[in-house]
Amino acid sequence: MSTSPANLSPVVQAARRRTFAIISHPDAGKTTLTENLLLAGGAIRAAGAVRARGQARRTQSDWMKIERERGISVSASVMTFDHDGLMFNLLDTPGHEDFSEDTYRTLTAADAAIMVLDAAKGIEPQTLKLFEVCRLRDIPIITFINKMDREAQDPFELLDEVSSKLALDPAPLYWPAGSGGRFKGMLDLRSQQFIPYAKKSSTDEEGHPDPVAFNGNAVVQYLEPEERAELEDNAMLVTEAGKPFDVQSFLEGHMTPVFFGSALRHFGVDQLLAGIGAYAPAPKPAKANKAGAETHVAPGDGEVSGFVFKVQANMDPNHRDRIAFLRLTSGRFTRGMKLKAQNTGKAMSVNAPIMFFASDRELAEDAFAGDVIGIPNHGVLRVGDSLSESGALRFAGLPNFAPEILRRVRVKDPLKAKHLKKALEGLAEEGVTQLFRPMIGSDFIVGAVGQLQFEVMADRLANEYQLDVIFENSPYAEARWLVGERADVEDFENKHKTAMGRDIDDQPVFLGKSGWEINYVAERYPKVRFERTKERG
Repeated sequence: MSTSPANLSPVVQAARRRTFAIISHPDAGKTTLTENLLLAGGAIRAAGAVRARGQARRTQSDWMKIERERGISVSASVMTFDHDGLMFNLLDTPGHEDFSEDTYRTLTAADAAIMVLDAAKGIEPQTLKLFEVCRLRDIPIITFINKMDREAQDPFELLDEVSSKLALDPAPLYWPAGSGGRFKGMLDLRSQQFIPYAKKSSTDEEGHPDPVAFNGNAVVQYLEPEERAELEDNAMLVTEAGKPFDVQSFLEGHMTPVFFGSALRHFGVDQLLAGIGAYAPAPKPAKANKAGAETHVAPGDGEVSGFVFKVQANMDPNHRDRIAFLRLTSGRFTRGMKLKAQNTGKAMSVNAPIMFFASDRELAEDAFAGDVIGIPNHGVLRVGDSLSESGALRFAGLPNFAPEILRRVRVKDPLKAKHLKKALEGLAEEGVTQLFRPMIGSDFIVGAVGQLQFEVMADRLANEYQLDVIFENSPYAEARWLVGERADVEDFENKHKTAMGRDIDDQPVFLGKSGWEINYVAERYPKVRFERTKERG
C-alpha cells in the first residue's frame, strides 16, 4: 500500500501527517469516538459501537478477545487513513488505568492528543493522570466533550473545570444548544452557522441536517425563539469572557480548543476531524543521541529513522507473529530497505512492513515521518529500540515503571514449565507485564500496575500459548532497579541474595517485602540507587 503520492518529498510528506492519540477515563466514549472518526474519514462504512456480548458487529479497534467480551480497550492499536489530503495516524490507547504504562508508551509516538470528557462527569481521575503524561511530553491537547445528547453539566462549569484542574485555557470553537432531551445542536462560533442535531444513530443513512445560518430564517425549524435567544446570549458571553483560540498557544500546551458532540450519534465528529487536520501539529524534530552527542532529527532528513514504542504478539492467531510498532521520525522508508538497531548494530531487511487498520493490515510500500509501520520479527526488536539506516541514532528510551502488584506464577502442568518461561518472556517484551527471576528459587515473579493485567495475561496464556496458569501471592511487595558503580551493586547483591532478582534485560532488581524495607535498606547503602523507573532502549 502506498500511503501517498510518490513524487512528494519527505518534507512535504511529513507535513501531511497528523499522528494523534485519544485519551479518556474508561466509559467516556473513547472507543465509540475512534470508530466514528474512522467513519468520518471514510475508512469504514459503519461504526460498530461497543454493545453487549451477543452483538455480531464488533468495534474495529478492539480486536483482542478479552476486549470484545468486556467492551474495553486494554491494548493500544493503530489505525491509518487518508482524508482530505492528509494522512491520519490514530493511536487508540487503553482506557483502563491498569494499562497506563502501555498508554504512556503510545503517547511517546503521538504529536497531539484528543482528550474525551463525559459531559455529565467532566474530568475524572484517569483523565487527570493521562493529561499529566501529555504535559510531561509537551503534547498539545484538543478537548472533545462527549455525550451531549444525555443530561450534562453546564458547559461553563465544564470549561471552568478544564481551566482549574488542568491549568489550560479552554477555547470553545462551538457552543451547544441544550443537552440531553433538550439538545438541539451547536453553533459554530466562528462562522455563525448553526449545526442541527437529529436523534439518529451513526449508522443511519441520512445523518444530521445541513448547517444553516444562525441569523437566517431557516434556524426557526430547529430552535424555539427562547432557545435561540439563550444560545445567542451564551455564545456572546463565552466569546467575550474567554480567550480567543490561538494556534501557537495551543501548540505550546497553554490552550485547548473545545469541541462538543455525541460520538454515538456521529454528531460533532466531522467538525472534530476537521479541527485535528487544521490545528494538530505535523511531526516535529526529535531529540536523539549520535556518537555520544545530543542532536535533533528532522522529519525531512535523508536518513530513515524511528523508534519502537510497542511490540504486540499474536495479532493474527493463525500465525505466531510478533509485530514491532515503529514510529518513523525521518526520511522516506521503502519496503525492502535495511535498518539497523542502535543497541545491537545488526541490520535487518524490512521486507514485509505493514500499515495497520486495527487488526487488519496491508503491505506498506513507503512511509514517512509521523507514520507507524509494523515490522514482523521473531523477538529481535523490543520496546525502546531505535532503528536507522546507519544504526548510529538513539532516541530517548521509553520508561518502565516499578510494578504495584507482584505475583508468583506457575503452570498447572509441570511438563510445560519451559513453555511458560518462553511465553512470560514474550509478554514481558511486549510490556504487558514485567518479569523478574529471583536469584534463589525457580519461580517467576510477575509485576503489573493493576489486577486486570493479570486477568488479561491469564487469558492470553490460555488462548495463545495453551497454558493454564495460577497466580499466587508473592513474598515480595515492591521492586526497584539497582543503579550505581558495578562493584557497589555486586557487593549489595552478594549480601542480599534472597531478595535479589533479574529483569528481562538481566538488570539487577531488589525485591522488597515492603516500602519500609526498601527505604531502610537504601539508607544503609547510599552508593546504590533504588530506582522506580528504568529506561528501555
